[in-house]
Amino acid sequence: DVSSPKHGKVDPDNMPHVGGNMWAGGTGGRDTAGLGGKGGPYRLDAGHRVYQVSQAEKDAVPEEVKRAAREMGEKAFKRRLKEIQMSEYDASTYERFSGAVRRQVQSLRIILDNLQ
Repeated sequence: DVSSPKHGKVDPDNMPHVGGNMWAGGTGGRDTAGLGGKGGPYRLDAGHRVYQVSQAEKDAVPEEVKRAAREMGEKAFKRRLKEIQMSEYDASTYERFSGAVRRQVQSLRIILDNLQ
């Protein structure tokens, strides 16, 4: 069961973590920032293979936990914008322009990775 969203502990060795309720950047878990899980405050990619919980499990997260996760994610987003000296308007403008070329940038990254 989910209880309350949190960032989670950071693994100094960046080992892959699947499931559980402890590690930031893990996959398929609960309550912590990561990918493929449920009840976490925001997505956090540590570069590992993603294990996805079912949509039914995600839908079963209590509304108060979803609300707390959204609030925590919003606070983290605003804190990050402040760190990089970017306003919410700047962020939305950046997202608009970035989104327009996202597929092309991804294709270019794949090409450059293959050339290396």
